[in-house]
Amino acid sequence: MGKLVITGGARLHGTIRSSGSKNSTLAIMAGALLGKGETILRNVPQIGDVRTMMDMLRALGVHCEEVSRGVVRIDATEIGTTEAPYELVKRMRASFSVLGPILARKGYAKVAMPGGCDIGARPIDLHVKGMQALGALVNIEHGYVEAEGDSLHGAQVYFNLPSAGATQHIMTTACLVEGTTIISNAAMEPEVVELANMLRQMGARIHGAGTPTVRIEGVKELHGTDYTIVADRMEAGTFAVAATITRGDVTIEDVRPEHIEPFVLKLREVGAVVDMYDNAMRVRCNARPMATDIMTMPHPGFPTDLQQPFAAMLSIAEGVSVVTENVYERRFKYVNEMIRMGADIKQDGRSAVITGVPKLTGAQVTAPDLRGGAALICAGLAAEGVTEVSGLEHVERGYENLAGKLQELGADVGPVSNNIERETILV
Repeated sequence: MGKLVITGGARLHGTIRSSGSKNSTLAIMAGALLGKGETILRNVPQIGDVRTMMDMLRALGVHCEEVSRGVVRIDATEIGTTEAPYELVKRMRASFSVLGPILARKGYAKVAMPGGCDIGARPIDLHVKGMQALGALVNIEHGYVEAEGDSLHGAQVYFNLPSAGATQHIMTTACLVEGTTIISNAAMEPEVVELANMLRQMGARIHGAGTPTVRIEGVKELHGTDYTIVADRMEAGTFAVAATITRGDVTIEDVRPEHIEPFVLKLREVGAVVDMYDNAMRVRCNARPMATDIMTMPHPGFPTDLQQPFAAMLSIAEGVSVVTENVYERRFKYVNEMIRMGADIKQDGRSAVITGVPKLTGAQVTAPDLRGGAALICAGLAAEGVTEVSGLEHVERGYENLAGKLQELGADVGPVSNNIERETILV
């Protein structure tokens, strides 16, 4: 889809279901490399990043196929090559996470330096230091990370910052390492917990996932398993913003309340009525949102992936809001596009001061990255007139059939992309 055309003003109303979590799926697919035998993953979202990871596993000589909608079969009994190709790693940062599992299985791995959305510095130093603590010899040159280690061992690993990616990466590597590994100041994101749950089903011994200290007791071998991917809390949050910004009434099914609590508390501060159920949430709003301040932090703080959509909503809130981004410094690339739509946003470094305006106006805008694109779409839903959002390839990396779901809720959007639904990703 080249662009999404949105005629703003429709109040969203109805019920939709969250797709599987992008971030959980990508980490779990990398983790599946550790197991000999067949692994079945269910509730896999049909998005661009998953297709890229499937291509990565195939490039490594691993059998990987979609056997039915949302069900992926992986057999990593044999890993054909220990080198991950540059053309795939440059497309998505999460594909770098295959380094550790390959190293643990084969004693050697070579993976290109990661790419992905340009949202700020995401150094791999925590990943590298963790590998080195486990006894790996790591060499970085010519755009590649090369790791070698025939006798890896358990170790104490301390992170200066609680990085979800590094926590997941070292956790997977340590599963097949002799001895006990303790990760201190570990990330506590739900996606870390989900990966640990899946690895335990494969035979791993992991304790403390979801707390600042994770303990992994190495085992000699892991086996395949059957695992259902948790719902995507970022997608649920995006639709909650869309409901609020349009003064709508939307029920989002398949939501874990404990995964989204910090976001929900802030949503209530702006005046939305949020009802949480065992496995769903209802969001409704019948007035202009009220201003509030948000500050992104690692979990259980406000999630950085929902900063942009939330800021789009604050652009029409009554009063002045301050948004502080503590995770990625280039998360404000969408601001200039919002200004084109009439938003009053003054950004300086890692903070943005948003003075709410009564209305936004439709304009031609371009999605700078995945979540920035979601923010512009939310803004377009509330804007007066027509908004054309280009750069939809970023959005389709992480949202499954976003335009189609918005249409189900009454939004005037089109053309709807059916590319992901029609496109076969079978071997």
